[in-house]
Amino acid sequence: MANPMIGKSSSQSSRPKEPKKSKITPLATRRFVAWTVEITLFIASGLVPYSLGVYVNSRSEIRRVPLNPVLVVTEKAIARPLALPISYGIRNVAWPTNILWTLALLLPTSLCGWQLYLLAKTGSTIPKRWFGVRVVNEAGTAPGLGAVIVREGLGRWTIPVSAAYLLWRYSFVFPNLALFTSLTMLMILAESKGWPNQKHPRSFHDQLAGTYTIDATSTVIPSGEHSTTTENNVDSSQSPSPASPRNNPSISLFLVGLTSMIAVLSTLIGTQIYIQTQESQRRNEQTNSQKFLELIKALNPNNGVTNEDRQRVILALGSVDDKQAIKLLIDLLVKETDPKTLDTIQQALTNAGFKAIPELNRMNQFLAGELASAGKSSNGEIRQNQLILTQQVINKILAIYSGETNKIDLSNAQLGSQASGEKPLFNLVLNNVDLSGIVLKSANLNQANFQGSRFRSVGEDGRWDTYDDAIADLNNTQLKQANLSNTNLSRVSMSRSDLSRANLNKANLSYTRLFGANLSSTQLVGTDLRNAILENASLTNADLSNANLTEANLYAANLVRVSAIGTQLAYANLTKTDWQGADLSESYLDYANLSHANLSATRLTGASLRSTNLENANLRSADLSRADLRGANVAGADFQGTILFVGKQNLADQFVETPDIGSQNASIKGVDFSQAKNLDPQQLAFICTQGGLNSRCP
Repeated sequence: MANPMIGKSSSQSSRPKEPKKSKITPLATRRFVAWTVEITLFIASGLVPYSLGVYVNSRSEIRRVPLNPVLVVTEKAIARPLALPISYGIRNVAWPTNILWTLALLLPTSLCGWQLYLLAKTGSTIPKRWFGVRVVNEAGTAPGLGAVIVREGLGRWTIPVSAAYLLWRYSFVFPNLALFTSLTMLMILAESKGWPNQKHPRSFHDQLAGTYTIDATSTVIPSGEHSTTTENNVDSSQSPSPASPRNNPSISLFLVGLTSMIAVLSTLIGTQIYIQTQESQRRNEQTNSQKFLELIKALNPNNGVTNEDRQRVILALGSVDDKQAIKLLIDLLVKETDPKTLDTIQQALTNAGFKAIPELNRMNQFLAGELASAGKSSNGEIRQNQLILTQQVINKILAIYSGETNKIDLSNAQLGSQASGEKPLFNLVLNNVDLSGIVLKSANLNQANFQGSRFRSVGEDGRWDTYDDAIADLNNTQLKQANLSNTNLSRVSMSRSDLSRANLNKANLSYTRLFGANLSSTQLVGTDLRNAILENASLTNADLSNANLTEANLYAANLVRVSAIGTQLAYANLTKTDWQGADLSESYLDYANLSHANLSATRLTGASLRSTNLENANLRSADLSRADLRGANVAGADFQGTILFVGKQNLADQFVETPDIGSQNASIKGVDFSQAKNLDPQQLAFICTQGGLNSRCP
């Protein structure tokens, strides 16, 4: 097949260049500009709806719904390779945000598909058409869909981005995303330049797909005996190498043969390795089964074994890598009555380690169900004792194998008291233990002691906040009256968990998801709750003194009668929160969003409310003496009975400026009270004389 004409003929090249040609922008420049426009359109199609979604999500009056599951999956798929923190999964967003973020996912995909279709059928995307650039195959026609997929998907993006990713991932710059972006751009630019030793450099993606980038603004008759139509002139920088594999059948056959041979050898070697692995596994299972049967015979009472021999056999069962051995030990655990033998069984299961956890958890839940149905009968007492035995073994395994709990599943396990305030017959104690990555979803951990323990750790890469961090799952977990002081629960998911009356003093709960959690009467003194998600959570009567909730999300949370003295709440989302009767003295609420919040009868003395959004907030009977309101938005806020100053002022002199009576007054200079509600004459006089703004001021 004839190639498109490269450059001009020798007779044409000897002619002097026409002055008109010197004014034409070089093809290489137009190619680069067209590619830049394509990338810009692609990014903008996703960035614009995403930014609009973020803005809409910040509006408090819009109904909130769970995030689209497709977006949740997409977030996780992006987070893992880029070493970003693992997504928290389902969360609530404003309903238009769901639509806009879905568009931010669909629009770039649709635009990319449409541009590839145009390139395949016409040889030009819309930006390429604007700048007179066209892609053709060796016949001088549009390349077709297959060639375009190879050219764009494989050559232009997959290979250079993969090379950049591998260099970034396994170098000292990981996980710096800015450097990864820079490295990716360098790889893409290098790929577009082609091999440097070529006489006429040609982009790698064009070589791979057998395409040429030509100038669509000028036409000549291409060379070659099979050419019968007028085609576009190809830029000389894109001329094919005469020694390319496409023009040399022997090289092509050699490459095909070499690839086939490698594939066959790889298949044979892989098959052999698989067969040997399966054979080795079968032999191990057979050996363990024989050992298990021999130990079972030794346990038979009819063989006349002593208790000491029996205990030695039980310990040996703990070292057998066989599921039947574990099941047998657990069955013995709930049937045995001899105290020494029970201790031996517990030791054997502890030696078995996490292999025993699935069966222990199954038996634990079974006994808990039996206990619930038996009540306080004699059978119930037996079940209670058996349940305690399983709890003790689980406790020992978790304590001994600290730091190895990632993905260990104890969902629905019963490891705490059944009722709040009930004196537990068993108390789970795991102080200063590494429980990173453990799954305790819907488990009962009431009154457990986890003081100083860690529920999150770095993964294999040794770096925090990357995709492989080991993070525990505590969703829907019962943790009433549990001691979690000084624990590391950062980024742990604890949605809808019951932490009422728990001790979380000085714990690390930064970025922790506590959506809908019950934190009533919980101790959170000095706790790190930065960026924590507490939407719809209940914190009634909780103590948040000196806690740090900077940028936390407490949308629609219940904070009635909370003690939040000196608490950091700057930039927090406190929309529609209920603080009735709370104490927020000396707290920091700068730039926080308190729109539509209920702050009635709240103590805010000395609080910093600079640039805070108090739009439509209920401030009835709130004490704002000594509070700093400068820059705050109080439009629509209800000030009925609100204390803005200490001391009385003569109503007859309500618009006469009086001396500042001291630091007991709220700082309101420059604050616009024109749209505030229910201002009484004394409040209005104070506003007008202290630098506040109101249309009724003289």
